[in-house]
Amino acid sequence: MMQTGRNGRLRSASDLSRGKTTLGNWIKAICRAAEALGCDREALLAAAGLTPKSLENPTARCPLNQSLKLWRVAMAATGDPAFGLKVASQIKHTTFHALSYGIAASSTLKEAFERIQRYCHLATDAVEYRFQRSGDEYQLEVDPIAELPHETVDAIVGIYLRMCRSLIGREFSPLRIEFRRPRPARIEDFNSMLRAPMVFDAAATRIAFDCESMERPLDSGNPELARHNDAIALEYLSQLERGNVETRVREVLRHRLARGEPSQEEVAELMNMSARTLQRKLADADTTYIEVLNETRRTLAFAYLSAPHHTVSDVTFLLGFSAASCFTRAFRRWTGQSPTAWRRSAGAPRATLPVLQASMRVGQLTP
Repeated sequence: MMQTGRNGRLRSASDLSRGKTTLGNWIKAICRAAEALGCDREALLAAAGLTPKSLENPTARCPLNQSLKLWRVAMAATGDPAFGLKVASQIKHTTFHALSYGIAASSTLKEAFERIQRYCHLATDAVEYRFQRSGDEYQLEVDPIAELPHETVDAIVGIYLRMCRSLIGREFSPLRIEFRRPRPARIEDFNSMLRAPMVFDAAATRIAFDCESMERPLDSGNPELARHNDAIALEYLSQLERGNVETRVREVLRHRLARGEPSQEEVAELMNMSARTLQRKLADADTTYIEVLNETRRTLAFAYLSAPHHTVSDVTFLLGFSAASCFTRAFRRWTGQSPTAWRRSAGAPRATLPVLQASMRVGQLTP
């Protein structure tokens, strides 16, 4: 599937998902849902390149590509067309940290959805939301930025419908749910779990709500607690953006270097921002494009040289250097040795490879 970026160029699904992340607690919910259907948690994680230990940090984030791989593995293992809704039932009141508490303390459902729209990237930056009044109803539109499995969007719909029922009453149902996805092979679980009129193959995924329910004051509302958690969510997102821009640049470089060294302007274009904006964001993260480029090359050089099937010429090409002599000079600056001498050093590849593999693995969770 291809989509058009702001510059008018077509971007593939892998381009769209590159650099995006999800909160590690999403991974835990997927695993709990699969376990409830008889699957082995550790086997699923291993198939997706993850480990239970990588989920221990409650603020850990998972690269979106790895999260989507777990979704695919779990869906294949369960064979359940309603697996996304089963994942929604595994979301806990602490899953999305400060956002969860801010939602719970909202004065109305309208305020809760406005909060979700504002702080949604805390859960994942792969989805945007549009919440607005349209005539005599409110609508929440789910707008994936990257290509996501249908079941992932099903889970999102299920999560927010369960949220409404937890705040306003278990019997609550929306006016209707429009799914962009086609009708599932089995509709029974959708009917029993969502309990709302459904439309499939719609132009977009939307939930429509009546105005009275959205604007009704909630008994659980606590403005002071909501503001406190808003501040925590905002600080978390600020830290995430400061740290994530460097990760996104590294990911672009990792995919582009074999075609030659990209300029800062080219990388910025791939990230859908101006070169000046990228420069500013990197400065906020206390680094520069050249520093990220050099560090990415250095890390990749160690990983490639640790693999015996790569020649020095291969590594020169993979790192985007114009000549072997340029690579050798850079490598001497990093290590004080030539690439060949470093490779011959007793124990160097064996000692370094596991650490580098861990740092290069796309699926590694990052705090």
